[in-house]
Amino acid sequence: MRRRFTLPLLCSCLLINNGLADLPDNPNNDIILEEVSIVGSRTKARQIAGAAAYLGPEQLERFSYSDIQSILRSVPGISLQTEDGFGLRPNISIRGVATERSSRITLLEDNILIAPAPYAAPAAYYFPTPGRIHSIEILKGPAAITQGPYTVGGALNMISTPISGDNHVNLMIEAGADATYRSHAWLNRRISDQTQVLLETHQWQSDGFQHFQKSNQDTGLNVQDYMFKFRYQSKDDRHQIELKLQETRQVSNQSYLGLTDPDFEDSPLLRYDVSALDKMRSQHQQAMIQYRFSPTSSSKLVITGYQNRLYRNWFKTHGIDLDGSLTNADYAGLSWNKVISAINLDQPLNGTTPAFLSGLLQGTSDTPEGSIQLRANARHYLSRGVQAKFERLFETKNSQHELELGIRIHEDYEDRLQRNSTYHQASSALILDDLGKWGNAGNQIQAAKAYALHLHDNIRINKLTLSPGIRFEYIQQHRTRWETRPAISPDPSSRDSGNLRDQRENRSKIWLPGFAALYQLNDAMTLVAGVHRGFSAAGNAPGAREESSVNYELGIRVDKGYELEAIYFLSDYDNILGQCTASSGSQCTTGDVFNGDAATVQGLEFSASTRFETSGYFAMPLSISYTWLDSRFDSDIADTDFFGDVSRGDPIPYLPEQQLQLATGLVGPRWSHFINLNFQMGVCVRASCGPFEKTENNTTLDLTSQLELNGATQIFFKIENALNAQRIVGRQPYGARTNRNKAATLGFRLSL
Repeated sequence: MRRRFTLPLLCSCLLINNGLADLPDNPNNDIILEEVSIVGSRTKARQIAGAAAYLGPEQLERFSYSDIQSILRSVPGISLQTEDGFGLRPNISIRGVATERSSRITLLEDNILIAPAPYAAPAAYYFPTPGRIHSIEILKGPAAITQGPYTVGGALNMISTPISGDNHVNLMIEAGADATYRSHAWLNRRISDQTQVLLETHQWQSDGFQHFQKSNQDTGLNVQDYMFKFRYQSKDDRHQIELKLQETRQVSNQSYLGLTDPDFEDSPLLRYDVSALDKMRSQHQQAMIQYRFSPTSSSKLVITGYQNRLYRNWFKTHGIDLDGSLTNADYAGLSWNKVISAINLDQPLNGTTPAFLSGLLQGTSDTPEGSIQLRANARHYLSRGVQAKFERLFETKNSQHELELGIRIHEDYEDRLQRNSTYHQASSALILDDLGKWGNAGNQIQAAKAYALHLHDNIRINKLTLSPGIRFEYIQQHRTRWETRPAISPDPSSRDSGNLRDQRENRSKIWLPGFAALYQLNDAMTLVAGVHRGFSAAGNAPGAREESSVNYELGIRVDKGYELEAIYFLSDYDNILGQCTASSGSQCTTGDVFNGDAATVQGLEFSASTRFETSGYFAMPLSISYTWLDSRFDSDIADTDFFGDVSRGDPIPYLPEQQLQLATGLVGPRWSHFINLNFQMGVCVRASCGPFEKTENNTTLDLTSQLELNGATQIFFKIENALNAQRIVGRQPYGARTNRNKAATLGFRLSL
């Protein structure tokens, strides 16, 4: 992405908008609308009968992270698997569910399902750009029963920039290492007493922190975000209509190909030249319209219609054929996993020495024609539905109730029409041999229809709060595959019944009860307890059982000049699922689901924070977040392409036993300095946890300073990974990969 930074046109338009100099300062305009939030604030999160967390705009602005994984490290109970160093397609786990593409948690934006196809293909190959997100809510345990469909771990709701009641303009620009630039601008404008609009853009580009040995291709990204909101509110405030239109375009020169251990030790930021053509292109569009009706001061009805579309094409290296004898049509070459394993173990592969294989990866070995395969992983996604929620507050003789009834009708699909192309390597360059035709690498549609219903009540009886709830999910899933012989064109409509390959379907119907309780022991101390049934859809493969569990939590909260929370949780799985995706790096068919049988995940979530005040000149905030996880398979499983050879007691992959974040700083009248120290223990990437199947312990340190020049302008400076720690933090899909190296950034914010 070697481009000079230019401020987006929309930012310029915002700044020259007439009358901006007269706009009033409005420090209270960041009030989010209740109908797009679940928690609403940090205070409310601590009042929920169940585990929940809220990251508000002040917390997100402190370090202005562009990587969602850096943001979420402050929340106990969340585990993260680093892949590309930028967090473009994050791997997020809540309470020990699978990290793989965040496919086992409920992802939401403005309380709307945001994964490309949440039921049919839940892997999050699209994720909202963190830099434009206003606040983040995390619900765990019984508190997530109102969301679904994935209730084992919990839900993550990202709230976009809200419409505020007054005219307001905000601008943020930053520039940093590796030609990395970001700008974020938004305009709130009141058109009349009843109507407001919001215009927003977020631009992010970088040349990337990795490098090739010979190729001059960068490893960066270019992400463009645009959003428009319109709101109408009746004079009596009983009716409200809001429209949201959002679009994200991304180009990222990212690869699934990691490094061998010897190459990682020599140069952890290396990218193999054989992956120089790897590139992801995507375009995401969201439309949402919402109607709110408040018939009384104690009741509310919210109806939301939504649609998300995503087109992506990830062109990337897929495998090799060392003797070049296989044609594009019957390609059955060796995966990069086998090549990297052969080099790590210093063992020949098909008679080829590791030295030759290393040269192939690094661009120094010439290969026969047709020996290197690149795949165009082109996919279309559609997700749409309508959901309604009715809330009512009422009192009985001895109790207060917050009753919520919700329903969702949803459908989504993933359409794959992919092709393989073959290349050979000569003089360090990749030369095209056969472009291939659409359909020769996958020709299928998998779709789902879902109907969900939930009923939840918060019952307050003096010092006791009871939160019973129940969720019902009915899911129909099916897959249709056509033969992989070439299609007439890349248009899916070219398919006909003459090349039908097979069809399969699966259905799930389940009731998910949950119950939580909160008891106020005294003014400073509260007990929390809960139990609920966890669920994840099984996919469309017949015989695959849904992921199911019984989940427990028990904890304490303290508010006594400081805040403290400690919660123990236990997830007792009847069946834990593994779902094969290309990003898993496993030797399995993409889309297949594997039963992992019984498993147990238990852990402790601990967080504490306080603020030391001095004579008035400055203050020192201090916080700690700690997670302990113990995850085990409870039975032996014969060797599978996904989990590997599992013995009872083996660890569940990619779940670190210990994680820790310490944060502190100094805050003055117009300045502040903050430090984040993060530690994550290494993990097993396969249940067997053999050689080259582990990651390393990793400690990173982030620093930031901010200075307020006046009431409207602020400058900031930050250094991420100040210790420049380079560790093996992931091994999937293919080979060792590192976190981002040390990166310094300078920026400013303007608010009018």
